[in-house]
Amino acid sequence: MAKKRVLMVVTGHGEMAPGHPTGIWLSEFAEPYALFREAGCEITVASLRGGPAPVDPRSLEGVSREGAAAALKELEATVPLGEVDTAGFAAVFLPGGHGTMFDLPASQELARTIVSFYESGRVVAAVCHGPAGLLGATLSGGAPLVRGKRVTGFTNEEERATGLDTLMPFLLEDRLRELGAVFVPAPMWSDHVEQDGRLITGQNPQSSVSAAKAVIQALAETGE
Repeated sequence: MAKKRVLMVVTGHGEMAPGHPTGIWLSEFAEPYALFREAGCEITVASLRGGPAPVDPRSLEGVSREGAAAALKELEATVPLGEVDTAGFAAVFLPGGHGTMFDLPASQELARTIVSFYESGRVVAAVCHGPAGLLGATLSGGAPLVRGKRVTGFTNEEERATGLDTLMPFLLEDRLRELGAVFVPAPMWSDHVEQDGRLITGQNPQSSVSAAKAVIQALAETGE
């Protein structure tokens, strides 16, 4: 059986406001990355522009650089999303980090990629702020991909608890609800994943491992 191929698309945005660096929340990339590798997946890491991808410095606190070395290495030279031939991939996974709130929602390239995966029967997954990358995805019938779907993501309550809500261009929970998603929150910092068919979302950093495991299980069930 050929290796399953997973496309991980990360943010390339490194600043919320002057003096407030951001980027990828490392565990939301590194933990799924490690699990996909352990499952025998072939992984491509892309960002909108390609090149080095920023890591939120706050997410490095208490993290073993040695343990995350392989993941950090991947982030040094991401592939431009527009150069990826996505036809052979079984799943797309969007890690979070506050940077996603600034660059992913406006990307038509990402929106086309997400819709292509979903409408061709493949797995679409995101964790924490990663679902911001789903906001621009409109299905061929004209409806937002998330409309009527059970989803989760970083909640308004969690955003306010971080004290960063005023630096965000919008609140993710609010925007998902506005698009007609059935947003399912759990108590703050819960390990919580929602799966609606081939759409898998995790609420926060604590949900990264569970979201990745749900992707691996979905790929096994579909035979991809």
